[in-house]
Amino acid sequence: MVMLHAFMALLAGFATMVILVMVITALLVKLTPGWVGETGKPRPAYMFVNLGYSFLAAAAGGYVTAWASAANPLIHALALAIAVLALSALSAMQARGKQPIPYALALVAISPIGVFAGGVLRLRLLGIL
Repeated sequence: MVMLHAFMALLAGFATMVILVMVITALLVKLTPGWVGETGKPRPAYMFVNLGYSFLAAAAGGYVTAWASAANPLIHALALAIAVLALSALSAMQARGKQPIPYALALVAISPIGVFAGGVLRLRLLGIL
């Protein structure tokens, strides 16, 4: 039962991240189609905005994971950060050549850092840290 609860906490955090990124991306595409929907390399402004909302979505996912975990919220947030790091690295490898290398590396790094920050925020609000 403990393993199921831990898995559900991780799933809730990951789902939070994915839903937020999908919704924000869809809004950007709808509100600024020429800016987001360009073919080729993304604009620097879009890359900056994408890094920002990716970080915030990851922080929300880390917060939700820490909130949903029954015990050891920081361990659960770290587990999500490791999973997100692995998935981000795979995604960057698949997008090789389509994005500037510094941007791809920043995307790989920003999500796990955001997840950790969200988990720490949850612990601070609980008064644990």
